[in-house]
Amino acid sequence: MTTTLSSRPRKPDTRDTRRPKKRGAGRQLHGGKITYAVLILFTIGSLFPLVWTAIAASRNNTRLAETPPPFWFGGNLFKNLEIAWTDANMGTALLNTLVVAGTVTIGTVLFSTLAGFAFAKLRFRFRGFLLLLVIGTMMVPPQLSVVPMFMVVAELGWTDQLQSVVLPSLVCAFGVFFMRQYLQEALPTELIEAARVDGASSWRVIWHVVFPAARPAMAVLAMLTFVMAWNDFFWPIIALTQEGEPTVQVALAGLGRGNIPDQSVIMAGALLGTLPLLLAFVLFGKQIVGGIMQGAVKG
Repeated sequence: MTTTLSSRPRKPDTRDTRRPKKRGAGRQLHGGKITYAVLILFTIGSLFPLVWTAIAASRNNTRLAETPPPFWFGGNLFKNLEIAWTDANMGTALLNTLVVAGTVTIGTVLFSTLAGFAFAKLRFRFRGFLLLLVIGTMMVPPQLSVVPMFMVVAELGWTDQLQSVVLPSLVCAFGVFFMRQYLQEALPTELIEAARVDGASSWRVIWHVVFPAARPAMAVLAMLTFVMAWNDFFWPIIALTQEGEPTVQVALAGLGRGNIPDQSVIMAGALLGTLPLLLAFVLFGKQIVGGIMQGAVKG
């Protein structure tokens, strides 16, 4: 008689067959002591010019000429700020600079995005040659265009008027190249074709497809353009005068004149001209950094 051995029920395999997690995945990375020391040194080095400007603005001309120079604040800060505000007509200069920098920023970002989209995604004759021509203008020194530009401004009767500073800066070759490079990678051609199939016109494609995709790069370009337009000195000092419609840099050029320029008043004026930029970075710093990081992830 043969007996059949009943097989015991097999225990379920409770081993975890999932792929092991990578070490450190999902955890926040922390820097070491050397990293923090390097960052602190770079922060101090970056803040030192601003702090020194504030210290010099709080002293007088005699103390600044002594050796060693002062390394702490004095009691003349508000007095020197008031003198700089009055002598340089700083209220009008700040307003003019805000108008110039804001208009140049809006125009540069808008035109650069449109031209960058055209060079990146549209097909037309001589596209490569025109792009090469735009890039080639970046190699021309700006000093070469000063004389013919001033002749045009004088012929139009725009001397000592803000439009003489705004209009030559509304289009930037760097902005066109920057937006072209970004849109070429960040904007899929299939997305544009899908919008065309849905019946969207060219302007609707630009408004609802191109601008949302280009928003991170537009934020970065706007920040760079605004800072450059705010700090521009070379062309405004030629086209504008301190007695007419000066920008901040033109107003500061005429500050502290005399046989012995008052360096403390000049530093106070420089501090007044820098504060709006610092305020803009404090208010919009997170949006600017977020736009840069979003563009980096898309790229």
